[in-house]
Amino acid sequence: MENRFNVRVYGLIINQKNEVLVSDEFCQNRYMTKFPGGGLEFGEGLIDGLKREFIEECEQEVEVLEHFYTTDFFIESMFRGGGQLLSVYYRCRFIDEPRFTSITRPFEGVPEINDSIAFRWISINEIQAEHMTFPVDQHVVGLLKL
Repeated sequence: MENRFNVRVYGLIINQKNEVLVSDEFCQNRYMTKFPGGGLEFGEGLIDGLKREFIEECEQEVEVLEHFYTTDFFIESMFRGGGQLLSVYYRCRFIDEPRFTSITRPFEGVPEINDSIAFRWISINEIQAEHMTFPVDQHVVGLLKL
């Protein structure tokens, strides 16, 4: 059996109000809430991939501050034909003030068109694991609250 891995990298941005940035997306014909980031491309390092994802998703550059978490349990990937998922999370900050408009309610104004995306700030005190679509993001929510 062929061993396949899907490596994904995500950024955790926490603002001055102790809110974390999440993305509400319509992708692969479904709505999902996750942390900003995505799949690593072949030949790309983790930090370069994360910076690329932020430019693609919210047209903003980030500074990567520190490693936060790497998946330490098995989970099968829902993307890129399956395989084992490996997710890496970094604490980041925007280099410039955010230029995007954030929404206040989940999926507010996100049309059912693939790759539609909006950003939302959620208080770390209020965010719950079940607010996130994917199991690893749900786990990370618990770690943010420690």
